[in-house]
Amino acid sequence: MPVNSSGHHASRRASPAGLARDGLSRAREQLQPWWERIRTASRRIAEPISGVVSPLGWVVLAVVVLLWVLASTFGWQEAAVAALLGASLLLLGIGFILGKSSYGVELDLARTRVAVGDRAVGSVAVSNTSAKALLPAALELPVGSATAIFHLPRLTPGQVHEDLFSIPTQRRDVIVVGPVRSVRADPLGLLRRQVLWTDPVDLYVHPRTVPLVGSAAGFIRDLEGLPTKDLSNADVSFHALREYVPGDDRRHIHWKTTARTGTLMVRQFEETRRSHLAVALSINTGEFETVDEFELAVSVAGSIGLQAIREQRNLSVLTQAGPLRSETGRNLLDDMTRVQGRSGRDGVLDLARTTADTVPNASVVFFIVGPHVTPSQLRSSAAAIPLGIRCIAVRCVQEEDQGRATIGDLTVLTLNDLDDLAMILRKAAA
Repeated sequence: MPVNSSGHHASRRASPAGLARDGLSRAREQLQPWWERIRTASRRIAEPISGVVSPLGWVVLAVVVLLWVLASTFGWQEAAVAALLGASLLLLGIGFILGKSSYGVELDLARTRVAVGDRAVGSVAVSNTSAKALLPAALELPVGSATAIFHLPRLTPGQVHEDLFSIPTQRRDVIVVGPVRSVRADPLGLLRRQVLWTDPVDLYVHPRTVPLVGSAAGFIRDLEGLPTKDLSNADVSFHALREYVPGDDRRHIHWKTTARTGTLMVRQFEETRRSHLAVALSINTGEFETVDEFELAVSVAGSIGLQAIREQRNLSVLTQAGPLRSETGRNLLDDMTRVQGRSGRDGVLDLARTTADTVPNASVVFFIVGPHVTPSQLRSSAAAIPLGIRCIAVRCVQEEDQGRATIGDLTVLTLNDLDDLAMILRKAAA
């Protein structure tokens, strides 16, 4: 930078373009808060309008604008009359949606968790909380993809009207019930205003399960833990005696044998494995012929998992989409309600490898599969599980006879009816 004779730096003169840019930047910064306020206000205005005007109303509004432009451009009186008629219909519709209702609405489901085929019932109680009588009206209750309509009579102040309803539960699903809403609309359906009165409620339609009682519950054989071939110096399953080596716990010295042989002898134990059941449910739709076979597989996995929870066994339930919660029966069935089949390359072999990595300490592994899984795939899946873990495969079919077979050390059960699951498992425990 140049220096003048007095030793001071000479100031650089700013260009007009630079000053203009600085001015625009400052103006933009000052106007930004106001612009955000305008955008927020316009959004608040547009959202209610967009929610009130029905699709048919938007069509009528667009036609009115088009006709008005044609009438103004070409002087078409017919277009002007038609535009005026459409605008009048929209203005008349405003009168139908104006007004305020004072309702007290309670949505009550008798049970929020039912099994497939069980009856799900609920009620909607509506009370007039205003000081004047309310005219007859209609309330809508969304139930999944359907909508139920309740017609309210004239309600005097404080009067309560209650309607009962039932929900079909033919298939496993999470059904969103509600929110209850009141609707005001014009006769032509151009405008529609709705008010929400309750929060939505989730109805879980759990898969159907069957109890496993008696000898059928014996599919977990290791009530005290399955012994392994791994030797340990301290466990609950006595195996043999061996000579004492420095470092052994002296509490395990067998004094009677020591006195007889004259050599220090200590007890040696087999490691035991606490009962831990792993249920591997394949959700690959390519392994199933029909939807009913897939639903049978979900029910089988749920029934076995619930029995393990009742017996307070450690339980892990896995699918190709990841593990399911299994701390309680409710958590397990809730997650199984959300299980969906998916197509892809991840088959039962990939699921077996994931199970081996996730639950390496399992004592029993159940593979729940469809009829399109081949014996070779089952053999490879069992081989992916570490040695010492018992593997049982349940093939869920519709067209084949039930029975039991073996592929190496793998027990394969064929099931076509959920009610026969206990009988099939008794065969596996034999």
